[in-house]
Amino acid sequence: MELAHPYREPSLLARLNWFDWLYALVLIIGTGWAWTQYGNFMDGYEKGILAFSACALIAFGWYWKPIRWLLPLSGILALLATQQYGGDLNRANQAFLLKYLIASQPAIMWMCALFFLATGAYWLGLLSRSEFANKTGTGLTWSAVTMGLAGMLVRWFESYLLGPDVGHIPVSNLYEVFVLFCLITALMYLFYEARYASRQLGAFVLLVISAAVGFLLWYSFDRQAHEIQPLIPALQSWWMKLHVPANFVGYGAFAMSAMLGIAYLLATGTTQHTLRYWIAIVLLSAAGIALNVVEGAWADGAHYWGKACLTVAVLLLVQVNRGKLARFLPQPALIEEISYKAIAIGFAFFTIATVLGAMWAADAWGGYWSWDPKETWALIVWLNYAAWLHMRLMKGLRGTMLAWWAIIGLFVTTFAFLGVNMFLTGLHSYGSL
Repeated sequence: MELAHPYREPSLLARLNWFDWLYALVLIIGTGWAWTQYGNFMDGYEKGILAFSACALIAFGWYWKPIRWLLPLSGILALLATQQYGGDLNRANQAFLLKYLIASQPAIMWMCALFFLATGAYWLGLLSRSEFANKTGTGLTWSAVTMGLAGMLVRWFESYLLGPDVGHIPVSNLYEVFVLFCLITALMYLFYEARYASRQLGAFVLLVISAAVGFLLWYSFDRQAHEIQPLIPALQSWWMKLHVPANFVGYGAFAMSAMLGIAYLLATGTTQHTLRYWIAIVLLSAAGIALNVVEGAWADGAHYWGKACLTVAVLLLVQVNRGKLARFLPQPALIEEISYKAIAIGFAFFTIATVLGAMWAADAWGGYWSWDPKETWALIVWLNYAAWLHMRLMKGLRGTMLAWWAIIGLFVTTFAFLGVNMFLTGLHSYGSL
């Protein structure tokens, strides 16, 4: 009697089709063109980064098929923009396509608008149980990512039009890294949405992206932060090309897990609607609004306290409405699983980013660690999620406590990212508001 062979899934290479190989060929040709055009301006490390990035993007596109059209489409838009410029940065306000669509700032503004629209579509789909609205949210999110990525590529090109000594990868200031945060968080969510068929969660994840977009718009128009500036000496290093993107994979994953924590809480449990909860919510909301509009010498401090009051009011509102959205959301176990995987990936990349940051510090300042406030808070973030993973994997902790922990972790991460720059001083104070 012949024994039946156990089923084995075909290897990655066996699953590739002609479009996969065409995608790889296009990336190889593009990498070769960049090497021949700009190789003389790159040192050995930068050439290594270019080659590694090409290989990583090919592998990523083979593993997750939508990347095969996202990168070429964004690249085509960016190349069209470079052709429209014709070497003259002043054409940004003259050529129609550049002024209204594919120059870096218009493209990023389109990204912002599309993310807002996607958030609305996802919430409409969640509350009405409309698959069409959910699919529209997915399409709008992909469109936002395409425009944002194209805008970042064009911004990179524009920096070199300002001058060869000005040109740099666009991950050097708060404006640029907030765009990067939006793109990474959205891509991570889209990956898990496709993998687990969980479009209902887009309503929550897109909220944190929309909050980042709101900050981006304020920061752009109030501070004119979208203007390209030369790199300060501390950032003139190839280490930045590795450290910052790895860091923001971690930030994006932690933000996504926090929003999934809110979804988990709303999908599980019941909380008695006591008068005390509602009185606290109303008072905190009123105080938050009042502190946000107050004027005077202490206005800035009032502004931050107002945001804190509103944040606590929102969390209390989540608590008293636990269980009410259960019929609209995926099973809590699925939400928890996606949150866990997001934190695991984010922790891995944040660890890599921390190691790279230490090596950059040694190269720039002569020491791997100096207990600078930014470094100290990065360690606090790392320990927080290390403890989260330990409690889940080693101690078997599940459920509500981990969801709240993920939500609180976002506030810890936000302070490490923004709060340190606003309230503390140190070697990393060049990123202040």
